[in-house]
Amino acid sequence: MNLVSQLTALRKQSENLSLTERAELSCRLSKQLEKAGEYEAACEVLADFWPDRIAAPRLEDLDQATGAEVLLRVGALAGWLGSANQAEGSQETAKNLITQSIEIFEKLGRPEKVAESRGDLALCYWREGSYDEARIHLANALNLLGIDNSELKAVLLIRAGIVEVWTRRLHEALRFYNEAAPLVEQSENDALKGSFHMEFAVLFRRLAVAENHQTYIDQALIENAAASFYHERAGNQRYLARVENNLGFLHFTIGQYQDAHSHLDRAHSLFLELKDIGTAAQVDDTRAQTLLAEGRLSEAERLVRSAVRTLERGDEQAVLAEALTTYGIVKARLGKFVRARELLDRAIKVAETAGDLEGAGRAKLSIIEELAQQTSPMEMASIFQSAADLLQQSQDPTTSKRLIACARKVIAALSVAESINQETGAHPDDSLSLRAEVRSKEKELIAQALRNAGGSVTKAAHLLGFKHHQSLSSVINSRHPDLLGIRSAVRKRRRPLISKSRKIKKQSSEPRLRPAASQISILHVEDNQLVAELIQDTLAAEGIRVDSCPDGITALELLKGDRPYNVIIVDNDLPGLSGLELVLRVRGLIHRRQILIVMLSGDDCEKEAWRAGADAFLLKPKGVDKISSTIDRLLKEREEKERGEGAPLSHKRGREV
Repeated sequence: MNLVSQLTALRKQSENLSLTERAELSCRLSKQLEKAGEYEAACEVLADFWPDRIAAPRLEDLDQATGAEVLLRVGALAGWLGSANQAEGSQETAKNLITQSIEIFEKLGRPEKVAESRGDLALCYWREGSYDEARIHLANALNLLGIDNSELKAVLLIRAGIVEVWTRRLHEALRFYNEAAPLVEQSENDALKGSFHMEFAVLFRRLAVAENHQTYIDQALIENAAASFYHERAGNQRYLARVENNLGFLHFTIGQYQDAHSHLDRAHSLFLELKDIGTAAQVDDTRAQTLLAEGRLSEAERLVRSAVRTLERGDEQAVLAEALTTYGIVKARLGKFVRARELLDRAIKVAETAGDLEGAGRAKLSIIEELAQQTSPMEMASIFQSAADLLQQSQDPTTSKRLIACARKVIAALSVAESINQETGAHPDDSLSLRAEVRSKEKELIAQALRNAGGSVTKAAHLLGFKHHQSLSSVINSRHPDLLGIRSAVRKRRRPLISKSRKIKKQSSEPRLRPAASQISILHVEDNQLVAELIQDTLAAEGIRVDSCPDGITALELLKGDRPYNVIIVDNDLPGLSGLELVLRVRGLIHRRQILIVMLSGDDCEKEAWRAGADAFLLKPKGVDKISSTIDRLLKEREEKERGEGAPLSHKRGREV
């Protein structure tokens, strides 16, 4: 039914009604239009009682209950319209009106209406980024309903889930949505079902980003399809546009940029048709992040600048903080470091003022990630410590990954500063103190992850963003040995990674041919710094020394010298000289012909590796887990061959992935 028809029907029904009955009818129709996203139409329906939108509604001659209902409807609409129009002070106005309705409903002993009002009040706080306040009001509302299984309870549970998703408390959000699911299923309200599936899709999208799991991506697509179906049946064009924006964000996060732009085009067009400039600005921020990922920095800068200018006019501070963070990152990658720092500092201030601790923490991490070269090690350590404190309640695995990555970056910077100070004879007590504090924070994160994982290092490594548990084991053993008591007992290996030499009964005086772990020296040729660090951490845990080299040409020059190496680990995709070419050249060096070579590559070039002269081939990323055991096997086979007890190595090669 269009607006003209609705207003005509309302006037016809109202002809013989009392003022109170007209108000009740207007509130019911206004609420239906609000659910359909028709905010302007809902305001027109309430025009007799709210003729001036910048003034309070007229409640003369209405009884208390009806007056409270008008206050609630006007307050809810003021919040929605303020979000769409980015009108300054709109959320505060909405909160005042809804709070007045709560006070009246409480005096009248109407707990269900109090719960409904608190749910709308929570939305106002959520829009501002005051998530703790929103959480409190929703908890109070749900307590008032108790075991009631009404649609209102489903609405409140969905809103509680929304708050937790925005604060990255994903497990809590999932709990709320699972509780809401049976209530939504038994409902015939298409608007309710559409909202449920839309928000569930956002949760799965967050999980997909955090864990890169295809199941979550598929589930997010399914939930978005369901949301579109129900919103279309409910006639809610505004929420159909939101689904398009969410699909754009989903495709951006999984690297499908062309599909992302298609969905974002549709979302932006729909929001502009609805004159919803606030959400259109959020679409611009999403597109800017997509362009940023594509390396299209100038376009990203133009869009996010426009988004920030629009969002600055309204009250949605958490959304503004997120756009400011995007803007700061874009500026940093354009080399405009001073402006980038100003924007990120402002994002932190806006988020903290609103109460969005997660947003403030993410902005602080962006300073470490994007402006490390422009920030002193001591300041980086201070920023990291503050970010870790702000993000300690986060349940988003991506947050843990970023914290660990930033901790490593800070510790590396402090280590370099310490080395420079030692060379110059300085005594950087403050630097050393901060470095200890950063390591202390790293220890807290690892300890928390171990507790959450029930002591399992493998599970804790997954939670913290380590690709392989050996890296976490190395960090614990080398930097935090007192955490060994938290981890679960480690099973004894049937065969140790670095085996001891066999005892030779007949020749007990014969020297051991195979080197001890501490004597093994490895050259790792890899241009990906993260992989290089991972291998180094993994083998360091076994007591093996690893030298890293970023390209094939440098590695070849190094191998032409006399530095002793037992094993070479080489990637194929290298700058200058490919891994296969390097293996061929090394086999041509007389003093390196017998050296053990492991190709650890993301390219499926196993046959070519054997032909070039590799002794083992491992396919990344799974092969990283087997690097220690593969080296151990090759050294053992070499020892047996030299003793004349084993078959040639060429007979024992096999693919490990």
